[in-house]
Amino acid sequence: MNVTIALQRLKDNGYKTTYKREKILHFLQQQHRYTSVKEVINHLKKDYPGLSYETIYRNLALFTELGILEKTELDGEKKFQLRCGGEHHHHHLICIECGKTQPIENCPMIEMPKVDGFSIIDHKFEIYGLCDACQ
Repeated sequence: MNVTIALQRLKDNGYKTTYKREKILHFLQQQHRYTSVKEVINHLKKDYPGLSYETIYRNLALFTELGILEKTELDGEKKFQLRCGGEHHHHHLICIECGKTQPIENCPMIEMPKVDGFSIIDHKFEIYGLCDACQ
């Protein structure tokens, strides 16, 4: 996903496309990895000194809810990245040191298991390790 599509998705869902939101999305687009709320705040504090953790986190949660961002947890901290382009189903290898991701095109759950009394809607599969640069 790119920033233009993300901003359009915000508009399509009745949300304003503010300059702050645009800056958050541009920053995440440049990262090519999972990024923490703290990193986003540190980047934006130059332009918005009074910016709060809650404001950034609320926007990141909204972007995730709208399918603009993907979220994971590394070392007990939530991290975010722009959703991959394309709508095809895939998973990720994630570097535990720098947060860099690499897509995995095959899915270990090609066929969802049938469980009595439970309807599976979605799933998430991530593999954690170290990228070449962090080894």
